[in-house]
Amino acid sequence: MRDRLTDALYGLGWGVVKKLPEPAAARLGRTIADTAWKRRGKGVLRLEANLARVVPDASAERLAELSKAGMRSYMRYWMESFRLPTWSQDRARRSFEAKDIHLLTDALASGRGVVLALPHLANWDVAGVWVTRALGVPFTTVAERLKPESLYDRFVAYRESLGMEVLPHTGGAAFATLARRLRDGGLVCLVADRDLSEAGVEVAFFGDTARMPAGPALLAQQTGALLLPVTLWYDETSVMKGRVHPPVEVPETGTRAEKTSSMTQALADAFATGIAEHPEDWHMLQRLWLADLEERRT
Repeated sequence: MRDRLTDALYGLGWGVVKKLPEPAAARLGRTIADTAWKRRGKGVLRLEANLARVVPDASAERLAELSKAGMRSYMRYWMESFRLPTWSQDRARRSFEAKDIHLLTDALASGRGVVLALPHLANWDVAGVWVTRALGVPFTTVAERLKPESLYDRFVAYRESLGMEVLPHTGGAAFATLARRLRDGGLVCLVADRDLSEAGVEVAFFGDTARMPAGPALLAQQTGALLLPVTLWYDETSVMKGRVHPPVEVPETGTRAEKTSSMTQALADAFATGIAEHPEDWHMLQRLWLADLEERRT
């Protein structure tokens, strides 16, 4: 029953929100965000606990301000995502501005293949649509299998309608397909600040140990693709901002595990830079640090 209700609610969002005028959708998102924030549910409390690690000297009042802004940013993500399929080519092109975009375009022109790795900052789907429509570059990504299956199917159909090739996170075949796309000079985009496999790489992250997926680093090593971190943020305008960071190089020496660890730590450092500058746009409403995961198991 719960799964069917979840699917129905997402279906309602895609069916109704995309028909609203943009200002009305924005107001609805803020109203939902503020209501959820006032209720102080598990997601809000976890967001605040995560933000306390990002901004360790913040007072309780400051953390409350950040979590409220964080919920508004999170709901902006959903309102935009529900409406993305209705955006015109021009609207998609005007939706995003990125610093140092030449790092991406030069890498694509090299023919080596490119892995873009992003944290859960702002709206990675908007950035993806900009890449497919403004740059005219298709890409492949991976999606977490959601329950119910019908909800996962909605997400896959939604992202494929935006020009993305979507592979399931589970099943084992995703890595081989991603590697083939990269060897053909293609683009792969991965949200990579939260490990879903429990077999990721331990990294130092805001003063404690977290675990992040090894996939981006392994793909770069095995295919020769360039690995570029990307961070995103919102400002007071309707145009999302972003930055392409310098490539994470494959170390010249060391075992595969050592190289993977070093590269994943470099990704974590780039992510931390963007998150520290815009903590209110980091949509991490789940446990991330190992100490928090262990606390839940206990």
